[in-house]
Amino acid sequence: MRTFEEIKNTIETGLGKHPCDLRLTNVKLVNVFSGEIYPTDIYIKNKRIVSIEPGAVLEALETVDCGGAYAVPGLIDSHMHFESTMLSPEALSSVVVPHGTTTLCADLMEIANVAGEEGLRAMLQSIDRLPYRMLIEVSSRVPTAPGLETNGATLGAEQVAQIMDWEESVSLGELDPSKILFVKDEYIHKVADTLARRKIVNGHAIGRLGQELNVYASSGISDDHECVTKEELLSRLRVGMRVLVREGSTERNVDALISGALELGCSTDNLCFCTDDKHAGEIMEEGHINYNVRRAIELGMAPMQAIQMATINAARHFRMDDEIGSITPGRLADILLIDDLTKMEPKAVYFEGQLVARSKALLQECAVSAYPGWIKDTVHLKHPITADSFRCPAKNPDAVETQAHVIGLIDVQIINNDLVCTLPVQNGEIQRDLDNDILKLAVVERYGKTGGVGVGFVKGFSLKKGALAYSMSHDHHNIVAVGVNDADMAVAVNEVARLHGGLAVACDGKVVSSMCLPIGGLMSECSAGEVMRLLDDMNEATRALGCDMPAPFMTLSFISLPTVPELGLTDMGLVDVLEHRLIDVEL
Repeated sequence: MRTFEEIKNTIETGLGKHPCDLRLTNVKLVNVFSGEIYPTDIYIKNKRIVSIEPGAVLEALETVDCGGAYAVPGLIDSHMHFESTMLSPEALSSVVVPHGTTTLCADLMEIANVAGEEGLRAMLQSIDRLPYRMLIEVSSRVPTAPGLETNGATLGAEQVAQIMDWEESVSLGELDPSKILFVKDEYIHKVADTLARRKIVNGHAIGRLGQELNVYASSGISDDHECVTKEELLSRLRVGMRVLVREGSTERNVDALISGALELGCSTDNLCFCTDDKHAGEIMEEGHINYNVRRAIELGMAPMQAIQMATINAARHFRMDDEIGSITPGRLADILLIDDLTKMEPKAVYFEGQLVARSKALLQECAVSAYPGWIKDTVHLKHPITADSFRCPAKNPDAVETQAHVIGLIDVQIINNDLVCTLPVQNGEIQRDLDNDILKLAVVERYGKTGGVGVGFVKGFSLKKGALAYSMSHDHHNIVAVGVNDADMAVAVNEVARLHGGLAVACDGKVVSSMCLPIGGLMSECSAGEVMRLLDDMNEATRALGCDMPAPFMTLSFISLPTVPELGLTDMGLVDVLEHRLIDVEL
């Protein structure tokens, strides 16, 4: 909120009554409002832009010659989850800010599902010293699938409404179609309370088309980040929803959607960019939102349009274009200096008028806070986990084989297929089919409430031996494990529990590699560099077992999601996502 004093001081500075704090001279301004690029100077006072007038001559305490660089607004990630990066908000700054991202719109549903409102407050404790802006998409689904999963906390409609009044809150977080199409009053109350505050509702319309999509949009849903085809993109635009074009670690949609938008010739005014879930190492290697912009340009989009998607389009969508998204008078001075728009590599990043990054590095590291002890003690197994925990009895114990539902992975997507496969039965138990890459999958309840273990099967992991386990399994965040044998799955799960959350690789009855994620069992207390090094070691250990996926643990974390078609697995069992009900593994 801008105060009377701030507004008056900005006006008087523009009139020459006070010196500016900073003058960026010799820039080519990328004006995303007018769609122009032209030479000028930029004047800044008290975090805000005072003037971009080419003919202005104002006094400034500091002048920086930008050498003819382009001045681009700070980039906006319109939907992401901190927890998937495995980094704390502080550690993440060294990864995203040097790439030019100055605003993150974060749905903290992962930590909320683990630790509720107190978990959200713990995540926000460092917000005032971050070199970027954290905006909150208030989690709408805590739990995500009531009656189909066990999670750690609940956020009811009244509590969500209270959190929506927090200064950082800009929207209601992603709401899946089941909550609308099954006319669930609690969630409709959350939508109504949000719209009454003139804030928006984020969507999650995966797999929905036709009249179902119309009904979904009619409830007040504003956007969708789950499009994977040009047809889905167009269908969302036609019903008045913005499309958040996503490029994550396992959900790579930029190529298909940008190419499709260009082919269709549709307006890009209602397209934005997001990452949703992306590992820190991949951000460091290829970029963050600047990668999305660069790739869009490579695919044939005009640089101005691509930059507008990453800046002013997102700001308008969240009704914050009076504060961010452009380099125009009165807005906060989030500015990137870039020599080549087609490469989108910032040589300098200014956040609210302060230089925070130069030459792909933060000028000052943001130290990780001391998180409270209770949030690092969220993993409690009710019962000991052994190989017998993962038994999958056949309906007919005398059968030799049976028909079963198998989760079929789809490359670089989080959606999956419901495969009906013939699996062997031995000693009355349904077995894996290693020759056809069908492995056993399990989700172990980790809050000490029920001790439930859901068991199913998955195709596409390519493990030849051993097992993996991870304490992030969307959105309930129980321990998910996949393996070639039950004994190694038990070893991996028990190692994750011993660490109070994390990742584990096991083989031949031993832990091969593990990594601790103590903050809610989701995030590390280490620096970004250390987390990336540890994750590289984990991925290498996984490759040694035969899995050649680029992001095996990210893939593992999504398999259990009970809101992404066609199947999910929770601690309660196998979920038919579109029907929103538990089903038997065996037909």
